[in-house]
Amino acid sequence: METKRQTNSKGVSAGLIILGSAIIASIFFFGICGHPSHFDDKGHPLQGDVFGILYQGGYVIPLVITLLLTVLTLSIERLFALNRASGRDKNEQFVLQVKKMIDKGDISEATELCDDQKGSIANIVREGLVRYKDVEDIPNITNADKAELIQKEVDEATTLELPYLEKNLNIIAAISTLGTLFGLFGTVLGMIRAFSAMGHEGAPDSTALAVGISEALMNTALGIGTGALAIITYTYFNGRITSMTNAVDEIGFAIGQSFVKSHGGLVK
Repeated sequence: METKRQTNSKGVSAGLIILGSAIIASIFFFGICGHPSHFDDKGHPLQGDVFGILYQGGYVIPLVITLLLTVLTLSIERLFALNRASGRDKNEQFVLQVKKMIDKGDISEATELCDDQKGSIANIVREGLVRYKDVEDIPNITNADKAELIQKEVDEATTLELPYLEKNLNIIAAISTLGTLFGLFGTVLGMIRAFSAMGHEGAPDSTALAVGISEALMNTALGIGTGALAIITYTYFNGRITSMTNAVDEIGFAIGQSFVKSHGGLVK
C-alpha cells in the first residue's frame, strides 16, 4: 500500500503573529502617534491630526490595534494557505474531472490527476483512490463493505487535513468578540474621564471633557471595526472550508458508488 502524503505546511504560529502585532502596535502608538510633532504646546492634538487624535484614545488603543493587525495578518495567511490547499485548478473543475474518470473506471488516471492538482482536496481523494485499489485484494467480504472501507479512508484523510485548513480560525473567531469588548472597555474609560471632568465644582473642564469623549469615540470606532472585520473574514474562510469538505464528500461517495457499480455487491 502506498504511503499517505502529508500536508507540506503546518501554517504560521498564531502566537508569533500576536506577539509581532503587539510590538508593531506599541511602536506605532507610542512612537508615531505619541510623537510631540502631533501636539501643540498645551499637549492637545493638532487640528485634523489623525495620529494625535488616535493617541488621545488612551492605552486601550494599542491593544485594539494589536487585535486588528492580528486579524489582518491571519487573514492573509489563511488566504494563501487555503489557495494552496485548493490546488492548481478550481475545486469545481477538479471534482468534475475526477468524477468523470471514476465513472469510466479509470482509477490510475484519476490518481495521476490528483498528483497534478496537489493541495488538500487532491491529497484526500488520492487516499481514497489508493484504498480503492487495495480493497480489491481483500477476500471474504462483500464489495459493499469494501466500498465502506474506501469511504472510511476518505473520512480519515479528511480528518487529518481539517486541522490544517481550520488553523488559526479560532483566533479570528475570538477576536470578533474581543475586538468589540476591548473597544467598549476603552469607551467606558473615556466616559469615566468625561464625567469626571463634569463633576468638578464650577464650570466643567472643557479640555478634559473633550479628551474623555474623544477617547470613548476612538475606542468605539476601532473596536467595532476590528470585530466586524474578524466576523467577515471568519465567515468567508469558514465558507471556503465547508465548500472544500463538501467537494471531498461528493468525490468520496462517487468513489464508493463506482466500486459497487463496477464490482457488484457480492463477495469477491
